[in-house]
Amino acid sequence: MSVDNLTAVLYGIEDLRLEQRPLPEIADDQVLLRMDSVGICGSDVHYLVDGRIGDFIVKNPMIIGHESSGVVHKIGKSVTNLKVGDRVAIEPGVPCRYCSDCKEGRYNLCAHVIFCATPPHDGNLTRYYAHAADFCYKLPGHVSMEEGALMEPLSVGIHACRRGNVGFGKNVLILGAGPIGLSALIAAKSMSAENIIITDIIADRLKLAKELGAAHTLLVKNDEHEDDLVKKVHEKLGCAPDISIDCNGRQASTRLGIKATKSGGCVVIVGNGPPEVTVPLIAGSTREVDIIGVFRYCNEYQYALEMVSNGKIDVKKLITHHFDISETKEAFDTARYNRDGAIKVMIHCTPRNENNPKPF
Repeated sequence: MSVDNLTAVLYGIEDLRLEQRPLPEIADDQVLLRMDSVGICGSDVHYLVDGRIGDFIVKNPMIIGHESSGVVHKIGKSVTNLKVGDRVAIEPGVPCRYCSDCKEGRYNLCAHVIFCATPPHDGNLTRYYAHAADFCYKLPGHVSMEEGALMEPLSVGIHACRRGNVGFGKNVLILGAGPIGLSALIAAKSMSAENIIITDIIADRLKLAKELGAAHTLLVKNDEHEDDLVKKVHEKLGCAPDISIDCNGRQASTRLGIKATKSGGCVVIVGNGPPEVTVPLIAGSTREVDIIGVFRYCNEYQYALEMVSNGKIDVKKLITHHFDISETKEAFDTARYNRDGAIKVMIHCTPRNENNPKPF
């Protein structure tokens, strides 16, 4: 009897198709997952619209999706940490585990990492997916599958805050109130940063940022001069920020972050923009502003899950839309065009709430 393994496959620019794929085989250290929830990430949209992100180019058909959760359907013979029926959050990047970066605990920098939906590797917007068992995290009974899928963007926000040494008494500027910026906001609040200002060009996102704990918001207009924006940031915050976290990646936001940050502070670059930008480097270096890069995350999933599980972090407000996998095109259009105030669009590979705690 054939198994329904409906799968979202990106063939190229503006060419996203739904098709049946064979059931994956699993290695001894893997599990076969019946996928539940997959969130649409900005990178997924970039691949659809541009066919690439930097040097990662879609050259062959690629299954899309990487923010995800699922239920263990089958286990490899060497798997001991999971059993059939376990609900799990899926960390999408599996490193080699042997290189110096892996051994030093910075496995996100592993040159051999296999990351879902990063060419040439397939993602997991599919009904069945094979993944390394040690990169699956069992969900507590009261945590929903949607929350499990959101461990991925939340881990990005946590990693950014950790890289910038966000902590008690710090003044923080977050540039961009999309899913990653809002995740950074939630993470910064959990790390006891009270005085946080967040910027965006969309007012509805700033309204949600207020609900999530931002002390101040700043609606940015495209034609505003950056020096005027620096002044507004300082006035609203009451000082220059100790740490600026650029979750936008556009040249204008990176420039604003460098100029607005206090002398001796740091700017954390999270968003992926053009490969080359013009920034006021001397204005930053002469004030000893550190510029810190972020690439995904490492060693964050368990922390993120614990914070959600114990109620210190609430990510549910980030989810604005739900679609079935059969509605993938509409889901991507909703995320891409910011329809109806879309923040995080969730696609369900099994019927919604089938695997969630009851009631939910």
